[in-house]
Amino acid sequence: MTTQFVSQDAHALKTPTEGEAGSVGVVHTQFLQFHEPLPLSSGQTIHAYELAIETYGTLNAEASNAILVCHALNASHHVAGRAADNLEDIGWWDNLVGPGKPVDTNVFFVIGINNLGSCFGSTGPASLRPETGKPWGAAFPVLTVEDWVRAQARVADKLGIERFAAVMGGSLGGMQALSWAITLPERVAHCVVVASTPRLSAQNIAFNEVARRAIITDPEFHGGDYYAHNTVPRHGLSVARMVGHITYLSDDDMAEKFGRTQREPAAGGAFHYGYGVEFEVESYLRYQGEKFSRYFDANTYLLITRALDYFDPARATNGDLAKALAPATADFLLISFTTDWRFAPACSREMVQALLKNEQAVTYAEIDAPHGHDAFLLDDARYHGLLCAYFLRIAATLTEVVSKPRVQP
Repeated sequence: MTTQFVSQDAHALKTPTEGEAGSVGVVHTQFLQFHEPLPLSSGQTIHAYELAIETYGTLNAEASNAILVCHALNASHHVAGRAADNLEDIGWWDNLVGPGKPVDTNVFFVIGINNLGSCFGSTGPASLRPETGKPWGAAFPVLTVEDWVRAQARVADKLGIERFAAVMGGSLGGMQALSWAITLPERVAHCVVVASTPRLSAQNIAFNEVARRAIITDPEFHGGDYYAHNTVPRHGLSVARMVGHITYLSDDDMAEKFGRTQREPAAGGAFHYGYGVEFEVESYLRYQGEKFSRYFDANTYLLITRALDYFDPARATNGDLAKALAPATADFLLISFTTDWRFAPACSREMVQALLKNEQAVTYAEIDAPHGHDAFLLDDARYHGLLCAYFLRIAATLTEVVSKPRVQP
């Protein structure tokens, strides 16, 4: 067993300098068609589907340098670079993935996959159902994290990747990485779980339910069939995003950004106390909510938050997380942030203790960052330095891989 603990004071680890770091440039989405039925955890089956992906870097001859990046709730396959159809759209983890960055695309072949059921190119509730020629809507099959893992494995099969050098993700993406290590252990060398949890707390499920109720009770929801009514439950989506966004930020971060600053009344007017936007934080939340309602699908939001709620690997082992993690053979890197109250460090420590009980290899870092749950998306020298060092360690093992014929997609 190899075990390493890294404190939040690991300043010696350095990220690449700005001059060394670069961008993967303009990237194009690829669409992969699957016609073999995919059995789902619910007992349902989806018979044909499409997944949107992006790739960065070059797959080596042994197909041993592949990194799978799993996305969080409102993200997508667009992990890095600038989207070809919108150059202003920069990948959500562009600060981590690229030439000279912690996940170095000069070394690794990185894959981002838009999850089944999402609304960014993969088959989802807004897609046309083959049997009816109409959008799936609320009839789209129920999905779990494990279903996403099985679908992602089929992408790997198409690309000729038998085993990932690492599967990584933050938040919901971290749940997927953890599920990969448990359900397909022979296909994962390293599992990187950032700002995540082995299961949602009752409080987290409650936040998700409030967000879902905001959508479902919007008069424009129409039981999930709003496509036929040529409308969108924008109000409900906006409130759902506002609720979620509050949980992504720490109290200190919100205090620093907004405090109790009030906006000036309109010229010649006065505040309508209790009804209008008076505080800067209110303005910010409304802006985030309204922006989200313009690009995210309401049925997808319901689907993904339910998948979050359902995730609990230890359910099958009577709550014994160590027993649930026992099949994993990967080395683990777990990272948490001190001000993340959505998925608090205690969640990561629980996973670490379970892995240690099994004498499995784990590195753990608890980083003192002020940004709450969103810290996993932001720049922090200690966080990025740790990832850089860890992936350099993975890169060093690639030279030890015995060459073998590639499996052609």
